[in-house]
Amino acid sequence: MPDRVLYLIGCAAPPVQDLGALVDLLRPHGWRTCVIPTPAAADWFDTDAMARMARHTGFPVRSTSRRPDDPTSLPPADAALVAPATFNTINKLAGGVADNFALGLLHEGIGRRMPTVVMPYAKPALAAHPLFAESLSTLASWGVKVLENELVRPPTKSQPFRWQRLEAALLEHLR
Repeated sequence: MPDRVLYLIGCAAPPVQDLGALVDLLRPHGWRTCVIPTPAAADWFDTDAMARMARHTGFPVRSTSRRPDDPTSLPPADAALVAPATFNTINKLAGGVADNFALGLLHEGIGRRMPTVVMPYAKPALAAHPLFAESLSTLASWGVKVLENELVRPPTKSQPFRWQRLEAALLEHLR
């Protein structure tokens, strides 16, 4: 199976610090992963963490657009995953807001009908907001695979974030 490229968009929530675990799960399925944190999520990584993730994936970690004279650093994607997907990012995505690099890539992918999976990670009070359900419904109507809201809790060694759920959803969505 030839390698495929995945854009892994990570939002500012505790599981974003463990995206390497998902990269490891997807590699045996032939996925090369480009990690693209939202600007808020990028603040959760120091320079060393960004460098480690770049070595781990083989691609630079990009959270901002490149300058016009910069070379393209990421290959075109075959699919996208958004995890953890926060209340803010989900609502912006459904509302057509592209005010950061990650959202711009997601909008382009949806426009190209690129397979996209979103794993919401919102606090119960935010998940209960009427706009949140409407945004998830809008994304699903566009062909985005929307998973159930992940329980909001910091991952621990005894209860890690359920990356396998996202792995299975991506593989199923591509069938």
